[in-house]
Amino acid sequence: MIKAEDIFKIGRFYKPHGIAGEINFTFSDDVFDRTESPYWVVEIDGIYVPFFVESYRFRTETTALVKMEDIDDEKAAKLLADHDVFYPKAYADDADEASDIPSWHYFEGFRIESPEGNFIGEVTAVDDTTINVLFRLKISDGNEILVPAAEDFMLGIDRKQRILVMRFPEGLLDLDEE
Repeated sequence: MIKAEDIFKIGRFYKPHGIAGEINFTFSDDVFDRTESPYWVVEIDGIYVPFFVESYRFRTETTALVKMEDIDDEKAAKLLADHDVFYPKAYADDADEASDIPSWHYFEGFRIESPEGNFIGEVTAVDDTTINVLFRLKISDGNEILVPAAEDFMLGIDRKQRILVMRFPEGLLDLDEE
């Protein structure tokens, strides 16, 4: 069974394209083009369902036409329309280490630690609805705080142990206490 903590959102399927089963895909992360996962995941009725990609072709920098295995007509493709698309984190770990960040959503489930090794919080969600992306952190007392997800604050990533080392400006983590 596929779990939410094992995948991250890379885009969304929209309407079918043509009659052969292709579907329009808008993506925020091209990790699928840099790594080789045997499947993508679509959330259908609250269940994460794997689908095997037969082919894809880019239309723009953020859109592609995707053909999934066993989706051979417009009617079948419509079943995938308006659903979020996820990518397995295990295959994203194989991405070119030179690439900065596969997607901000990749960090969901990561522990955030200070450079001294102190636990700051666990990323429970990512808010990328504005130009300033935020991590929602569950901190040790059970409360949640929002912190900027900025590369400038990132000092190191341990993909195996799922730890992100960050240094925030002084006082940022204390703002909620006043």
